[in-house]
Amino acid sequence: MTHLLGALPDALEQDLFDKYREIERNFRERRWEPSELNGGKLCEVAYSILRGHVDGVFPAKATKPNNFYQACQKFEQASQSFGRSVRIQLPRMLIALYEIRNNRNVGHVGGDVDPNQMDAICVLHLAKWVVAEFVRIFHGVTLPEAAQLVEALSEREISLIWDTGSVRRVLDIKLTMLEKTLVLLSASAGPIQEADLVQSLEHSNPSIYRRDVLRKAHRERLIEYDADRRLVLISPLGVQRVESTIMPKSHL
Repeated sequence: MTHLLGALPDALEQDLFDKYREIERNFRERRWEPSELNGGKLCEVAYSILRGHVDGVFPAKATKPNNFYQACQKFEQASQSFGRSVRIQLPRMLIALYEIRNNRNVGHVGGDVDPNQMDAICVLHLAKWVVAEFVRIFHGVTLPEAAQLVEALSEREISLIWDTGSVRRVLDIKLTMLEKTLVLLSASAGPIQEADLVQSLEHSNPSIYRRDVLRKAHRERLIEYDADRRLVLISPLGVQRVESTIMPKSHL
């Protein structure tokens, strides 16, 4: 248990962090459908925490109000001693987050960006803001410090990567070239140019790297390799390989 939310019941804190990790994990695996990336679940936990904070008694577990919109609006009637974040900002963020994943049933026409991806990006960042704001309030830290703590909750492979500003390096030199490739790809929100991978990995021969690593990983469905555009995207199977095999064996 992290105990980043002060005196809150352990079950509520753990539930909030678990729901956030689920959103982030599904985003990394590009599971962008509403049923996969459901911010509504996190909203219900967050609402229960806010309700308990204002009422002075926290529930043992999260509950869903009959009318989420109206229930969140009622926080505006709370004493001003709770501050604007508790009374207005957090409730309104929850309403927006709840709307995106529960009531986005309209059709999308045209455009180059997958609307599910667009919505998922919004869900991820709204969820991260909500959790960081709870950490700021209940853990008594600044917002930048709270954001760093939330990033630490992610338990991602970012610790394996050093971003120098001009290039990204995988710090565990004992990993294979394929493993390093998957680590770099899994830490990216989108596809990476083949040339950028070659530069980051300092591979001596791009042709051999393409043949022995990228094409082989493509055949195994660990990545999607677009040979025409030289773009590389990790697959859900590749993300699973990083989290279940590569990360546990890393020496960092």
